[in-house]
Amino acid sequence: MYLKVHRIPGAGEVVAACDAELMDATLIHGDVEICITGGFYGTERAGEEDVRGALAGAENANIIGRRVVALAVAMGLVAENECIMIGDVPHAQIFRI
Repeated sequence: MYLKVHRIPGAGEVVAACDAELMDATLIHGDVEICITGGFYGTERAGEEDVRGALAGAENANIIGRRVVALAVAMGLVAENECIMIGDVPHAQIFRI
């Protein structure tokens, strides 16, 4: 997995995580197109515990990929039926208000 925490002054942070095999891929489903890049999702690989720790404290998260979404589901952060599918890849955004 890849992981990047975006810290936005005055607005908190956004955790971005994706499955490793999706890096540099472009997913298309109908009118939706998502480019998965290191600029947003990070350039360093992260282990499951690193991703789990970042998601546990995240105010907001943007996650894509079977493994990272399954991890968030197992943590109770998102329900499977709340995820959207882009092709055959699950994607979720998590917001804590």
